[in-house]
Amino acid sequence: MENSSVVTDFILLGMTDNPQLEILLFGVFLIVYIVTLLGNLGLVVLIRLSSRLHTPMYFFLSNLSFLDVCFSSITIPKTLANLLSKLKDVSFLGCVTQMGLFIVFASAECNFLASMAYDRYTAICHPLLYHITMTRVRCLLLVAGCYLGGLVNMVAVMTSITQLSFCQPRILPHFFCDIPPLLALACSDPWDTQILVAGCGGFTLVTSIVVILASYMFILLTILGIPSASGKQKAFSTCASHLTAVGLYYGTTMYTYLLPSRRGSQTGNQMVSVFYTMVIPMLNPLIYSLRNQEVKVALQKILRHSS
Repeated sequence: MENSSVVTDFILLGMTDNPQLEILLFGVFLIVYIVTLLGNLGLVVLIRLSSRLHTPMYFFLSNLSFLDVCFSSITIPKTLANLLSKLKDVSFLGCVTQMGLFIVFASAECNFLASMAYDRYTAICHPLLYHITMTRVRCLLLVAGCYLGGLVNMVAVMTSITQLSFCQPRILPHFFCDIPPLLALACSDPWDTQILVAGCGGFTLVTSIVVILASYMFILLTILGIPSASGKQKAFSTCASHLTAVGLYYGTTMYTYLLPSRRGSQTGNQMVSVFYTMVIPMLNPLIYSLRNQEVKVALQKILRHSS
């Protein structure tokens, strides 16, 4: 037990030990990261510059884009460095820091998606009260609450994890410091920590899903009551992008953390992890802008003024 407590770093195995494949993955992940930064930061700047996008809906979207930049930045840069390095180590402090930030941003992402569903519910079900209900102060409080929920989860889980001792070998079969593979290395009993992780994650997941499902249940009932087909189509179009983002994020995270018996190989699990830590942050600005006429018009207006 004394030897197990002096583990000061870990080795991240990554997704492959093939040098050629590592170079290929480095190129792919670098492109993904660049596109993620350009897409999300570009959307933030566009919303900031266009006065017609200064509404609660786009306020939440700009904050989601900023969150996606942070979310991808805690995993991709270290993964890129490890793909070019023979020594793929990470200090215990670095591992805990990465894990803590991952908990904050993953929890905040769930909370943001729920807040955006509530925003759509208010806009479609109570349009006359929308600007009275979704005031700037309330929007700011919702954003602060999203991050606060993530911070509470992080403090609770990290406090428990840092009290564990860890055994040799110090090898993490993953490309970033995720909770399940780290707890598998614990020498001391991780049961209490596992219960805490399940409780914090489950509470965030369940409450956000309940808000999303309840919001869209009322939205669906309201849309079905709209007499005109064009009105129904317009209401559905405002929700389609958000529903796509919700389906992608919750589908991949629940597959990874709630269905351990069906996860298959470690490689398959890592591929799913790549999707929700790297690919989804890259896709979100495309999902929210490709079918959004207001974003297209605002972008065209900005480009015309800059030319």
